[in-house]
Amino acid sequence: MKQTWRWFGPKDPVTTDDVAQAGAEGIVSALHHLPSGAVWTPKEIAQRQAEIARMRDGTPSGLDWAVVESLPVSEDIKKQQGDWRDHIANYKTSLENLAAAGIEVICYNFMPVLDWTRTNLAWRLPNGATCMRFDLTDFVIFDLHILQRPGAEHDYDEALREAAARRFAAMTAQARAALAGNVVHGLPGAAEHFSLEDVRAHLAQYAAMTEDTLRGHLIDFLSEIAPMAQALGLRLCCHPDDPPFPLLGLPRVMSTEAQYRTMMQAVDLPANGITLCSGSLGARPDNDLPGMMDRLGDRVHFLHLRNVTRETSNIRGSFHEAEHLGGDTDMVALVEAALKQEARRKAAGRADWSIPFRPDHGQDILDDLGRRTQPGYPLIGRLKGLAELRGVIAALSPRITV
Repeated sequence: MKQTWRWFGPKDPVTTDDVAQAGAEGIVSALHHLPSGAVWTPKEIAQRQAEIARMRDGTPSGLDWAVVESLPVSEDIKKQQGDWRDHIANYKTSLENLAAAGIEVICYNFMPVLDWTRTNLAWRLPNGATCMRFDLTDFVIFDLHILQRPGAEHDYDEALREAAARRFAAMTAQARAALAGNVVHGLPGAAEHFSLEDVRAHLAQYAAMTEDTLRGHLIDFLSEIAPMAQALGLRLCCHPDDPPFPLLGLPRVMSTEAQYRTMMQAVDLPANGITLCSGSLGARPDNDLPGMMDRLGDRVHFLHLRNVTRETSNIRGSFHEAEHLGGDTDMVALVEAALKQEARRKAAGRADWSIPFRPDHGQDILDDLGRRTQPGYPLIGRLKGLAELRGVIAALSPRITV
């Protein structure tokens, strides 16, 4: 399992020096400054590779650009509106340029409007650490009372609406503004950061879209790009919805094992694979992460290893980011399933037998609490997670057989 680390580029407070000292072997990055739908040029790709390859004093970092996360799919492509055909053509050109640069693993997602959703980006834990949290009641406050989405009241039962109304009435203007900012934070490090009006405009354009329609648009997209990726020797991997249940009246198509299986069968090429994110998928109690790794592992091209603690037993409920070996996902069993998949691939002679993974997210601990990193991406919290995962891998690896 190749140990990688997400890095947001030269402006990231976490430097390549830090990543090298953490013991990571590769970098997960993207050209965050480019808008969705634009071509990633050879010059821009080479510049990011050069930034990854050196430390602050110019000496080699020993790191390579191992995984792209993400080559974003534009809203036009998801909706099949506007410039979507031009954006698909640009996506293909970007894939060609990435392949020419020797980068093989491309992560993306197909979530409408918002890339991920949390209501609190720094929720305090009993030990003083902070983490990201999704509180369902707070989200209902945002939906009903701040965004004021038409028809939103039909998505929640009476008890939840009443709880949201009581909490909203007690909130200060500052607390309401903070909640709105947290929910619409958008893609970390990306060019797009949505206002409430932006969100309303996008939601209006998705108003008539069903889950089947959005899935059809995903399959249309993959039918265009997966054959090219296959020919170029690339591995595409779709990230799950985060959280893995419908929000804001928007459809979700990558939240369950059945949805992933449908996507892979519709465009049945090895290049059309998945990013198995144990945190996103683990927010649903009906997702069996070790089992999914065992059953879908042949097409798992990238792993996000993180954990969440679910605060209810409902499919749609509150949760918060846990320690990597804590939470509700059996991380040891998941890592064991991944190592077994690698052993099967190696025995079969697959060149891609080593699955890249990164310690996804992390709790802000120690000096993280004063360092302004991207939400969910602290230095020490991720270092702790990587160390724990590395220990699990070291303990299990000698026992793995085909």
